[in-house]
Amino acid sequence: MKKSFYFSAVIAAFFFIISSAFAQENPKNVIIMIGDGMGLPQLYTGMVANNNYLALERCTYVGFSKTYSANHFTTDSSAGGTAIACGIKTKNGMIGMSPDSIKAESILEILERNQFSTGIVVACDVTHATPASFIAHQINRNMTEEIAADYLKTDIDVFIGGGRICFEKRKDGRNLLKELKNKNYQIAYTLDEVKKIKSGKLAGLLYDQHPPLMPERGNMLADATMAAINILDNNPKGFFLMVEGSQIDWAAHANNTEQVIKEMLDFDQTIDHVLDYAQKEGNTLVIITADHETGGMALLDGEFGSDSLKVEFGTTNHTGVPVPVFAFGPGAEYFTGFMENTIFKSKIEKLLNLP
Repeated sequence: MKKSFYFSAVIAAFFFIISSAFAQENPKNVIIMIGDGMGLPQLYTGMVANNNYLALERCTYVGFSKTYSANHFTTDSSAGGTAIACGIKTKNGMIGMSPDSIKAESILEILERNQFSTGIVVACDVTHATPASFIAHQINRNMTEEIAADYLKTDIDVFIGGGRICFEKRKDGRNLLKELKNKNYQIAYTLDEVKKIKSGKLAGLLYDQHPPLMPERGNMLADATMAAINILDNNPKGFFLMVEGSQIDWAAHANNTEQVIKEMLDFDQTIDHVLDYAQKEGNTLVIITADHETGGMALLDGEFGSDSLKVEFGTTNHTGVPVPVFAFGPGAEYFTGFMENTIFKSKIEKLLNLP
C-alpha cells in the first residue's frame, strides 16, 4: 500500500512539474476561433449527435465569458466581436469603435504593427460583423462597402471568406480587387486557388456574398484555415489568426436543430485540424469561444450518435447568457473561470510580451 502510494505521488509530481513548465512558456502564435452563436446548448447538441465527442474536448483549460454590450444586456455580433478584438464594450451595431465613436485598435492591428503575420478565415462574408471587428472601424455594421475599404487600410496578410461584391461591384465605382493587387495581394476566387498559394499576401474571396450552408460548402472552413496557417507560419516572429464558424448563429436564428448540428460539427472539424497543428508545433495558443448564444436552445432529450434530439428554442434572437471559453497550448491557463469578453486582447498582448 505504501509503495503504491509512493509511486502515485511520484507520478503526480512528475506531471505537475511538466504541466508547470508548460504553463510558464509563452506562445509564439495565437489562433482565436469564434463559434458565432455557440453557447453550451449548441456545443452539446453537436457533441450528442457526434456520439458524445467533440474535438474541442482536447482543450486543457475551460472558462466562461460574459457577453453583454455597452448598451444592452444581450449583445449582437458587432459589439461582441469588438469586445473580443478590441478589448472594449461598445454599442450593438458598432464595429471597432467605442460607444462615443472613437476608433479602437484591435489585437490584429496591434500585432500587425509589431511585425506579426495576421489573418482572418470565416464561413461568411469577410465584411460581416465578427471579421469586421478585427479589421474595420465603422459606426454601423451594415456599412459593408466601407468595411471592405478598411481592409485596404491595413497590411493583413491573409483573409479568406465570401463578400466579393463589396470589393468589386461597389456603388462608388472603386475596384478594391485591383487596389489589393497593387498592394501585392494574390487574389483567389476558389478554394483550389487558395490551396496553391504558399506564401505572400492573399485575399481569398471565394463567393459573391456568404458561403452556402453546410454541407454545400464542403470542407471550405477547415481547408482555408489550414491554408492560411501554412502561409502565416512563414514568419519567424509569429502570427495571429481569427477563424469564425459563422453559420452556427444563422441555424440557431432559424431554430433549425439539424443545421445547428451540421454547422457545429463543421466548426469542430476545423478545431481538430488547428489543435493538431498546435500540438505538433508546441508554440501556439488556441482560444475557442463565442460572441454570444443564439436561440435560447434547451436540449431536453436525445440519443448519443443520433441527430434526432428533442430541442426547444426560447427565441429566434440572441440571449445574454455567458458562453464557454476553451484554451489549449502555452498561456492557456490564463483563460479560465468567469471573465469579461474584453479580456482577450490584454491577455494576448501580455503573453506575447508586446511593448
